[in-house]
Amino acid sequence: MQASVTSGSTRTARSRRSARSTSTARGGIDLGGTKIEAVVVDSRNQVIGSSRQPTPTTGGPEAVAGQIVRAMTEAAEGAKLGPSRLHGVGVGSPGIIDVSTGAVSSARNLPDWEGSYELGAVLSEQLGTPVFVGNDVQVATDAEFKLGAGKPYKSLLGVFWGTGVGGGIILDGKPWLGRGGAGEIGHMVVKIDGARCPCGRRGCLEAYAGRGAMEARARRRVEKGHKTELFKLMEERGRTRLTSAVWARAVKHGDKLAVELIDNAVRALGAGIASAVNLLDVEAVVIGGGLGVRFGAPFAGRISKAMHPHLFHDESPPDVRVASLGDLGGAIGAALLARQARS
Repeated sequence: MQASVTSGSTRTARSRRSARSTSTARGGIDLGGTKIEAVVVDSRNQVIGSSRQPTPTTGGPEAVAGQIVRAMTEAAEGAKLGPSRLHGVGVGSPGIIDVSTGAVSSARNLPDWEGSYELGAVLSEQLGTPVFVGNDVQVATDAEFKLGAGKPYKSLLGVFWGTGVGGGIILDGKPWLGRGGAGEIGHMVVKIDGARCPCGRRGCLEAYAGRGAMEARARRRVEKGHKTELFKLMEERGRTRLTSAVWARAVKHGDKLAVELIDNAVRALGAGIASAVNLLDVEAVVIGGGLGVRFGAPFAGRISKAMHPHLFHDESPPDVRVASLGDLGGAIGAALLARQARS
């Protein structure tokens, strides 16, 4: 510490370190394409404070970081803590993550996210506590493996079906991260020279099953004169994008375009997940994400059925389960990252 720091500031810094060292509460952030979910958990991983904020649609990484700070501060206040008193904060982010620095790049489902951004360092400075960043779907998969639907298994594939389609992998009881980009099941090719994906490539699973890609396709169909209640339902709910709840409501009402696009998504998920299972031979597949949780067990069953024709070992298919930690699973998984914080 520099000599120019006043004694009052020194006492304040010491008191903050003391408060943090005695607090076992940890923060977790699930950074999604449409929402930012923040939780504070206790030593037993029970949620004691939470907040949900919309993901900014403009402003780039700086706007996203600012919204994360607001969400985490509100969640901490719900737990009767300031964010600086948390033992640490974990963030599950889309994109390619440098876990050693907390930098995030290629987060294409976030607004105007160009190049690499030092998300961990920025948040640590603003929140006043250590921040650890991991891939959003991998941390959610870790949470399901340790606390949720994946507990009975030693190997599993997490498939999180939402704005995009992300994957997380557990092999022999341990996360498989590869070189930092493992688990990108949404970018497995399910059709050669197929539909354009938000990533810029063609034929990816996400091009058919990602909520963002499905919305873009629905808008193009409407421009060509097709009828749908999707956008009416969106406006009635005060949304600017087709959320999981809007899709679920439209399908429930039998909206023809919504049903067609969701059916296509299920077929693509079946092919993509089966291909990953053929490679990894995992015991179970856990389906999560906004759409996965919203549609629940009936659609997990449909996805399992859609996988079957593509499975090489079709006589021994993996179990297919719905993520049991629900909407907060990603944030709880992120909070697990913060256990590595030191007082």
